Amino acid sequence: MMFNEIIESNKYVIENAKYIQINKDEIKKFANEIQEINIKNWLYNSPYNLFNENVETIITFLLYFEAIDFSFWGSPKWQIETSNGKEDGSMALMYAMLRYIRENKSFDNLTKENFKEYLKGNVEIPLFEERFKIIKNVNKVVNERFGGDFYNAIYKLTNDEELFKFIIDNFEDFKDIRTYEGKTIYFYKLAQLLTSDILHIREKKENIKVDCSHLVGCSDYKIPQGLRALNLVKYNKELADIVDNKVEIQENSAYEVEIRATVIYVIDEIKRLLNNKVNSIELNDYIWLMSKNKELPKRPYHLTRTTNY
Repeated sequence: MMFNEIIESNKYVIENAKYIQINKDEIKKFANEIQEINIKNWLYNSPYNLFNENVETIITFLLYFEAIDFSFWGSPKWQIETSNGKEDGSMALMYAMLRYIRENKSFDNLTKENFKEYLKGNVEIPLFEERFKIIKNVNKVVNERFGGDFYNAIYKLTNDEELFKFIIDNFEDFKDIRTYEGKTIYFYKLAQLLTSDILHIREKKENIKVDCSHLVGCSDYKIPQGLRALNLVKYNKELADIVDNKVEIQENSAYEVEIRATVIYVIDEIKRLLNNKVNSIELNDYIWLMSKNKELPKRPYHLTRTTNY
């Protein structure tokens, strides 16, 4: 399973979609307005002094962190106290996981009670049991297949195709597929993010040449919200009412698959219009930042409880 299969399977969804519509004129206009994307990988800001750690520790941390970096929405939203004050979502999880690694070095002896203590906040984090199970599964693979050394196992892999394949071949919990009209649709959001972040960290810390040019869009709940705010995608009345009224959408429903497919399709289309001068992860980040523009209409993101994003 490689990136062209992700693109082709999502193209099928868009071509047969019932609830969403791609605004091709707006996509062309948006692409024409992009002069230059100069967005650094988010880890380059060294959140919580991440760069103080050696490269082996950072990459081990990223594997466990990104395996459970999903589904933070709720009312109230889970948040914890950090050294930067109150945080929620990915940054809160990052703080908790980094604190765990710094204090314990390994996940071998992690217990449910212990894990719960590190993630303790105003409410229990959504999908706590699933997150704990995934951490244990990932740790088992690292120990049994790689002798406890994930960094050494991926050391020679410096392009996205090789590293991505290695991740999805070895870690079942990064699987991210759906079924739409009997066809298998591929997304692999977290596996792609992990691939990108590992390669960016190695480029920065080890000063080596890496290739991230084949990655595609990372389909979650924030980027579709951005595409809609930027008028690159339209929802029909049925879907718009569901999303705007914050009605939960089931994982693997046609609604969810079509919403997620817009990300893969639109980012690939923009990339094509720009003659592949930018990579998909940069476009992901750019659209996310653009969508935060206060002048744009603020519509809710879709709510699907899942371990994939």
